[in-house]
Amino acid sequence: MIVRIARREFRALFATPLPWLFLALGQFLLAWLFLTLVEQYQTSYQPLLVKLDAGLGATDLVAVPFLADPRLLMLLLLAAALLAMRLLAEERRQQTLPLLLAAPVSATEIVLGKYLGALALGLLLVALWGGLPLTLLLGTGLDLGRLLAALLGLALLVASLLAFALWVSALASQPAAAAAATFGGGLLLMLLQRDGGQGILAYLGLLSHYERFLRGEVAVAALAFHGVLITGFLALTVRRLDALRVQA
Repeated sequence: MIVRIARREFRALFATPLPWLFLALGQFLLAWLFLTLVEQYQTSYQPLLVKLDAGLGATDLVAVPFLADPRLLMLLLLAAALLAMRLLAEERRQQTLPLLLAAPVSATEIVLGKYLGALALGLLLVALWGGLPLTLLLGTGLDLGRLLAALLGLALLVASLLAFALWVSALASQPAAAAAATFGGGLLLMLLQRDGGQGILAYLGLLSHYERFLRGEVAVAALAFHGVLITGFLALTVRRLDALRVQA
C-alpha cells in the first residue's frame, strides 16, 4: 500500500504544468551558473594553478562551489515549499483528506507513501542538478570520493526538508500557508549556526552538517542527525493525521 500511494503521489505531482516548468527553469538557471563557474576556472584559475603547481582542481573550484551555491539551495527550498502545497494541505482544501483518512490504510502508510512520492521528485532534482559537476569528467579529473560525499549530503538535505514540508502540510489548512511556513521554517533550519552559534539550536543547522559532506566527510553523527530529523518529522505527521482521523 505504501508503494501504491507513493506511485500515485509521484504521478499526481506531474499532472500539472508547474513541476515541469520548475524543472525546466531550474535546470536552465543552474546550467548557466555551472557554465559560468567552468569558464571562470578555465580563464582565471587554471593558468594560475599551473604556474603555482597548486593541489587545487576542478572539484575544489567548480564542483563544490556549485553544490554550495545559495541559488541552488534556495531552489531546493522552493521545491520543498511547492511540494508542501500539494502533499496534504491541498487534500484538506479540496476536502478529500477525510476520504483518504476513511480508507482502510493506517496514518503511517499514508505518511510514508506521500513522503516517498515527494522524495522521488527530490532525488530527481539531485540527479539533474547534482549530476552537472559529473560532466567535468569529460575534460578533467575529479575527486570522485569528495563529490559523491557532497551529493550524498545534498540528498540528505533534500530528504530532511521534504520531511519538514510534509509535517507543515499536515498542519496547514491552506496550500499557500503551507508553502510560506515551509519556506520560512526551512530557511531557519538551514541557517542555524551560520554565525558560529553553539548549543542544541546550533547543532540543528542543516547547512552546518551539509558543509561537512562538501568537505568530503561522511560522519556517522551527520547521518544519524538526518535520520533522527526525518524520522521525527514523519512521526509528528503521523500523530497529526491520527488526530485528524479522530476528529473526523
